[in-house]
Amino acid sequence: MLDPTTLESVSRLFKVLAEPTRLDLLQHLNRGPLTVSELLDATGQKQANVSKQLGLLFTAGLVSRERDGNLVRYAIADPMVFDLCELVCGKLRSDAERQLASLPRRARAKRG
Repeated sequence: MLDPTTLESVSRLFKVLAEPTRLDLLQHLNRGPLTVSELLDATGQKQANVSKQLGLLFTAGLVSRERDGNLVRYAIADPMVFDLCELVCGKLRSDAERQLASLPRRARAKRG
């Protein structure tokens, strides 16, 4: 059993990961360190939003940042986040497969 303080910490981490833009940034950073400009190009998001989301990811300890002259390069600080994402994606795949299997046979043939 987790104590209330730990439960609050877990909840905060899940809140950070509950934003699609942050997940998109993490997905791009999984390929390697990127600058804000590179992340803007990759995601099509506005600079203010990307900077805000990177700040939240940094505060949560999920990304690191390193100054390179005038540029700031972001990188994944804790790859554990991708293990967690894989668990969630695995559940979503299982749910979809179970839902597909429950469809009548004719409906499955039309989909496939």
